[in-house]
Amino acid sequence: MADFRNERFLSASPSEVFDAHRDPKRLARWWGPEGFTNTFTAFEFVPGGKWSFVMHGPDGKDYPNESVFAVIEDDAHIRIDHVCEPRFVLDIRLHSHGIGTRVEWLAEFENKAFAKSMESFLMSANEQNLDRLAAEVAKE
Repeated sequence: MADFRNERFLSASPSEVFDAHRDPKRLARWWGPEGFTNTFTAFEFVPGGKWSFVMHGPDGKDYPNESVFAVIEDDAHIRIDHVCEPRFVLDIRLHSHGIGTRVEWLAEFENKAFAKSMESFLMSANEQNLDRLAAEVAKE
C-alpha cells in the first residue's frame, strides 16, 4: 500500500502512544515536522470524524489541512484520509513490542508523481514527526 513507510520503536505502551494521538492538546504539540505548530479548528476523534487544522511553518507560512479519521481501533490502528490537496491516506499502526511499541507510519498518495517528486522531503518530515511523537510520549 505505502508510497512511504517509516517505523519507530518507542519505550511506551501502545495505549500511551495512542493517547498522544487521541488528545488534541497533545497531538497539536507534536504533529508535523520540526519547527511546525498547529491550530486545530475541528477534532472529532471518532470513525468518520473531521479533523481540520492549520500547520504553521517555521518560515511563517500557513498550511491548511482537512482530514477524516477513517479508522480508529483503540491502541492499535488509526487511518487518516487527508481530503485536501495533496490527497493521501496515512495508516498508523501500533504493535506491542517487548516493553514498548513499534509504530508503523504508512502513507499512500493519490498523485504518484507528486509523491515521487517530494520523496526526500516527505521521508525526512515523517522521521521528524516520529521524533516529536517519541519526545511527547517520553514526557508522560
